[in-house]
Amino acid sequence: MRKWFVSVVVLFVLFGTPVKMDAAYNSYVVIDAENGRTLMGANEHARLPIASLTKIWTALIVLENSELSDEVVVSKEAAMMEGSSIYLMENETYTIDYLLHGLMMQSGNDAAAALAEHVGGSVEGFVRLMNEKAQLYQLHETTFTNPTGLHNEAHLSSAYDTARMLQIAMLHPQFKKIASTKQFSDGRQWKNKHRLMHENAGAVSGKTGYTKVAGRTLATYFEREQKSFVVVTINEGNDWNVHRNLADIIDQNFEQQIIVKKGKYAANGLSIELDEPIKMLLHKKERPNFQHIVKVSRLKDSRRGAWLLYADDVLIKTKLVTVK
Repeated sequence: MRKWFVSVVVLFVLFGTPVKMDAAYNSYVVIDAENGRTLMGANEHARLPIASLTKIWTALIVLENSELSDEVVVSKEAAMMEGSSIYLMENETYTIDYLLHGLMMQSGNDAAAALAEHVGGSVEGFVRLMNEKAQLYQLHETTFTNPTGLHNEAHLSSAYDTARMLQIAMLHPQFKKIASTKQFSDGRQWKNKHRLMHENAGAVSGKTGYTKVAGRTLATYFEREQKSFVVVTINEGNDWNVHRNLADIIDQNFEQQIIVKKGKYAANGLSIELDEPIKMLLHKKERPNFQHIVKVSRLKDSRRGAWLLYADDVLIKTKLVTVK
């Protein structure tokens, strides 16, 4: 059994070459998909319109409140939605599975509206579910007014919150499967609009977006060797190249490191068992000051705990542990 100690070291951070953005009101962020920690970014907490990146959250809410085999009857309002479409027909019936593929692969606004009406009882009811879920995950820079991402002055998020949305959604197996689909054939032939997914770039999933006000928006979930990270750009006209370049910077300058190994630890007379290691991406020249706190609660004769990992006083990871 290991004895627990806190190691204090000097922090030196070099996050790599700055990435040039080509508009005044834009932002980007790269986060560690393991824990949501920001690895690189500029204006990443600015509240901006995110266009169809909204549909990441729409898809997650649908999956958490329905079955893929459920059938949806398309209303007139959904069939007539403006913007990108998968050409749903009024009064026709489609499965949740079909509509979600159309939502994520083709960015169908008609699919978003049909799904929202079915799951939420109305678009307004569904939007309430979206905002409640965003608050639950502490996405405090995010406010939804619709399930599509069509422009509304109050419909705003940030690059950081949007990256967290994709990180959170990818933990859902059905979302991961749908969002990672490159080609779909079920009555129609669809090719995922996310260009990087069709290249050898390590892009596993993601979402494209565009409105005149938001500009081009793009979210990409990358997996390269042992590294998983999310890149989001907002109002970036050169987004494909920016995402490639950011992924290359992470690949070349960051390493996946085990901060706490799996096993048993002794602290204050307690035995704390960690069933899997705590990992994070660190820059090769980065030496954070890590702090570890284990909070224990008593439930009759049993104890449960949470292992909190801080890096430079910022909470990075919370992991449930067994305490004896």
